[in-house]
This record gives sequence, C-alpha cells and structure tokens, in this order.
Amino acid sequence: MSVVESAPAVDAAPVPYSGSLLDSGARELLLDTVREVATDPDQRFVLGRRTAELERRLRQRVGTGDVIACASGTSALGLALRAARLGPGDEVIVPAFGAEPLASTVLGVGAVPVFADVDPVTMVIDVADIARRLTARTRAVVPAHTFTTMADMPGVTRLAAAHGLTVIEDAAIAQDATLAGRAAGTWGQLGLYSFFPAKPFGMPGEGAAVLTDDPELARTVRALRDHGPGGERRSVHHEIGPHSGFDEIQAGFQLARLATQDARIARRARISAYYSQRFAPLRAHGLSAPAPDAEQCHYVYAVRTKRRDALAHHLAAHGIGTRVYYPLPLPRLPAFAPYAPPGARWPGAEQASAGHLALPLHPRLDQAQVSRIADAVAAFFR
Repeated sequence: MSVVESAPAVDAAPVPYSGSLLDSGARELLLDTVREVATDPDQRFVLGRRTAELERRLRQRVGTGDVIACASGTSALGLALRAARLGPGDEVIVPAFGAEPLASTVLGVGAVPVFADVDPVTMVIDVADIARRLTARTRAVVPAHTFTTMADMPGVTRLAAAHGLTVIEDAAIAQDATLAGRAAGTWGQLGLYSFFPAKPFGMPGEGAAVLTDDPELARTVRALRDHGPGGERRSVHHEIGPHSGFDEIQAGFQLARLATQDARIARRARISAYYSQRFAPLRAHGLSAPAPDAEQCHYVYAVRTKRRDALAHHLAAHGIGTRVYYPLPLPRLPAFAPYAPPGARWPGAEQASAGHLALPLHPRLDQAQVSRIADAVAAFFR
C-alpha cells in the first residue's frame, strides 16, 4: 500500500491518515489488563478463560452458533478453508481486488484461487462474474466486504446454493455491520472478523475470530487452531493444524471495550455520512463517493476519481493523510500472476485499483478536522 502524508499548510496541524488506537483511557486499560493477567494465579496467557468469555460474548452479540478466536485475520481465513476441506484439485473463487490473504490462504491449503472481477463502483465481487468463472472444480467462493461496502451476500449465497459451493465470508472489516437485518460474518457456512488495530473492533495486536452455525465446522476449527488434537487426549493429534492461539491480554482488553464498541462504530458512521453528504455534489466533477447507507461497514472511506494521484498530493499539501490500499488487482501481483489465465482482464478491479483513495476515518477525528478534510476535497474539484 502507499501512503501520502506531507507537510501541512502553515495555518493548520496535520491530520494523519490513521488515528492512534490507544488514547489515555485505552493505554490505562491495557496496562491494567497486563497486570491482571500477569498476576492471575491461573497463569494462562493463551486461550484461557478470558478468550472463552470473549467468544461467548461475541456469540451473544452476533447471534451465531459459535465464535472461535484465533491469532489473526489471515489465520482465520486459513482455518476456515482447512475446515471446509479445501485442498489440491479444488478451485476457490476470490475477488480480483482486495487484500493479499484472499489468494495466499487458498494457495496455502493447496487449492487454486480463481479471480472474479469486482464492480468498479462498489469495489466488491461481481456475482455475475462469479457465475462466469465456475468450473467442475469450483468448490467454494470467498466474498469480501471492501471499505464501506458489503458484498452482495444474498446474491452470492443463492448462486452458491444452486451449485453446491461453500461460502466463506471474509467480514474481516465488517464486525457490527448488517445486511438485510443479518450480521456480517453469518451469511456463509463460515465467516471471519479481524481485530487488527485499524479494524472497527481493532486492538493493540493481532487477533481474529471464525464464525459458524455448523457444530462440526466449529469443532474442526477449534481443533485446527491448536495443531489438530482430537477427543479428550490433548496430545493425540488427528489432523495437521497450525498454532493460532488468542492472547489472554488481548482478550481481557477486548472484553472491557465491548461496552463502548457501539459508540465507536456510531462515530465512524457519522463521519462517513458527513463525507457522503458533502461529496454528493462533486459527482458531476468526477468524484465518486459511497452513497449514504445504513447497511455499511465503517472501516475505510474511499472515494474514486481518475485524478486520484493529483487529489492525494493536493490533500497532502494541506496536511491531510490519505492511503491507496491495493495499487494493483491481485492477479496482477507477481505472487499471483502465475494463477491468472493468459490475456485475462478484470476491468472493474483495474478501475478500482487505479482510482480509489482512502480518507481519514476513525473515532478520534473531531468535527473541525472532518470539515477541513471535506473542504479540501471540495476545493480540489472546484
């Protein structure tokens, strides 16, 4: 990814792209949690009672059958693919625009990623293009929510059901989002959230969770995250699994912050709605912005314009940080190009990669900063 952050205008302090996760209250909470875990007579630092309680609370909050905490979002996706018994000879359809683990985890289980195009406006996987890429070897599809937009999960699940495919919903960025009244992460046979610091339920470290309503899949994920033991005997391993434990300090920290999670999401939503309202008149001048929508994720607010680089430099000159997340479609990256059919094109993904620019979106922005960002964007297009 690339980041543009240069010297601010002389009359204003800079507005960095990312806000510090830990304000003074969060720092104190983290230190208190470290002391609590360190002095606990139990001395369980990974996959202890705090992790179990966090899983229970998230099950209750989301309304899903089971939640299995693990070490990272990448690990969560890998565990889900393994639990779905995907491997050599299988094809898994993934978006052509998105984060590297969408493809690397598929390769990690020995399967082959098949890249479906995305809608150039919403930047999420195109259900019609999924259908065009189905073969006799297709076993699963991994739709991913992107920036503020949730994938068309009703369309994906209908298509998957018609063809007997497993759906693994990459909701890494979408905790607490809903679509048609249903929580993100619960649409497929398996789903996942990430707790990476920048995510909506981010924490000071790595961590994630796998979600499923299927008891057998839940049992398998729980076994696989701890090297694959089976039955009551811990050291008798029936499967080959990674070590993907969840840290007890992080679990304690996240438990304490659950009560304030709704307020943080609401603040992100208000900022996103303000941007969309300010940017709507700029569509005629070449700026495409997310439409205000109650059913959104509130992770990254990305606009799209053919003048992306010029806009980024304009904002940098005004002390406003921006970010380009995915400068190339996944099948254009050297790591994945060998798995792309010769001469294939993904026009939607290519437009998304060339045109998207993310603006600051985090709960610590004050209204003056948000207004200044919107003013600077509007001034560029005037």
